[in-house]
Amino acid sequence: MAIFLLLLLLLVSAVSGDEDAYIGVNIGTDLSDMPTPTEVVALLKAQRIRHVRLYDADQAMLLALAKTGIQVTVSVPNDQLLGIGQSNATAANWVARNIVAHVPATNITAIAVGSEVLTALPNAAPILVSALKFIHSALVASNLDDQIKVSTPHSSSIILDSFPPSQAFFNRSWDPVMVPLLKFLQSTGSYLMLNVYPYYDYMQSNGKIPLDYALFRPLPPNKEAVDANTLLHYTNVFDAVVDAAYFAMSYLNFTNIPIVVTESGWPSKGDSSEPDAIVDNANTYNSNLIKHVLNNTGTPKHPGIAVSTYIYELYNEDLRPGSDSEKNWGLFDANGIPVYTLHLTGADTVFANDTTNKTFCIAKRGADPKMLQAALDWACGPGKVDCSPLLMGHPCYEPNNVASHSTYAFNAYYQRMAKSPGTCDFKGVATITTSDPSHGLCIFPGSSRKNGTLINGTSLAPSSNDTSSARPPQSYGTGSFTTSVMIGVLLTGAVFL
Repeated sequence: MAIFLLLLLLLVSAVSGDEDAYIGVNIGTDLSDMPTPTEVVALLKAQRIRHVRLYDADQAMLLALAKTGIQVTVSVPNDQLLGIGQSNATAANWVARNIVAHVPATNITAIAVGSEVLTALPNAAPILVSALKFIHSALVASNLDDQIKVSTPHSSSIILDSFPPSQAFFNRSWDPVMVPLLKFLQSTGSYLMLNVYPYYDYMQSNGKIPLDYALFRPLPPNKEAVDANTLLHYTNVFDAVVDAAYFAMSYLNFTNIPIVVTESGWPSKGDSSEPDAIVDNANTYNSNLIKHVLNNTGTPKHPGIAVSTYIYELYNEDLRPGSDSEKNWGLFDANGIPVYTLHLTGADTVFANDTTNKTFCIAKRGADPKMLQAALDWACGPGKVDCSPLLMGHPCYEPNNVASHSTYAFNAYYQRMAKSPGTCDFKGVATITTSDPSHGLCIFPGSSRKNGTLINGTSLAPSSNDTSSARPPQSYGTGSFTTSVMIGVLLTGAVFL
């Protein structure tokens, strides 16, 4: 399942300043323990993320996003681009299968056709605009073109001489593509998608770009970069790159196309050649970026004009090839635990990232049912957890399976032990999550929910269709364990913490 997601707030329809900017984050899928779509959506809700972008049109993810109100950008992957760009019928079939089949339940608002095609897949460049037009024509045929915009993300490396911004222009070898592309964006009321990475600009500058300038840190006036042609002052790399794109478009006589930054972020860890890929810098960059965007600051060229932005990325990707930094762009690990706590005072419309005190202990997906049962028996016996809510007729009896019951018991023990390190392991069958596993009338210890109300609207409890069999429910109560289980624990000296 290829999902790449990015969190956002609201799409800009024109360079007018009439709409507020939104912020977003990527969700990669190169994880050894990729969260399920239900878990991804639960985290999005918990973080108040109202806009996501998928790097494909994953069906399970689109279904999980249905009826959430979250605005979704789906993507045509690069490996499907040639077929769609060469066939109107193929494009129509793609739209029917991935868009029409899901709206209006899933709030799809945009389609990203390919990703950095000019630099990553240049042989497909000649058909890129055709692909956008074919996709758009299919939307028109379904009366969805007003609701769903079509564009394609570009690497900022297609902009040459980006400083001073007023002298920037697109690589002229791509004019045969960029001119018709910009005409298409203008005529359909769409926007330029741009990936902006000050981290790479800083790393490749050979010391010419100060770290503070890349991280949005305050600079004294004499350290600000000044465009000698416009006398505009630039206090950060991000604004300079965005304005360079505005100027590059104006060089081709397009002045009213807005920009959405589809990727931006900073890695929290790197190898020995990446000394500035550290948690503090990643936190500083993303916190400052979010505040900068949500304050509707705009850029020096277009002050007050929304520059909505997707942060790269939601999860760390431990399986991603390349240097250590490639694996560590995420705000969260695969369990939904923050890599760091964003500094977002005054910008709390999105990201409840300070979830360090809102953690729960749950059974790992795919854990051995026998191991779960043994750990469950320990928690409800020697662990002194009150497992009476798991008895038949009580709120947490359903779903009646070992995964669901052990999740309740594991979490009850974890909360009773004040979430101390090592209290959510149970011989490797438990894991920590920030998603509240409460469901229906079953309120888990540590939850802020009341009377079975689901704050996030999503339950992470294992389905009642789970094939893992549970012990008879009466065995879950404290003091109700069979002699054979208790002897087994004593003889083996098993400790499940």
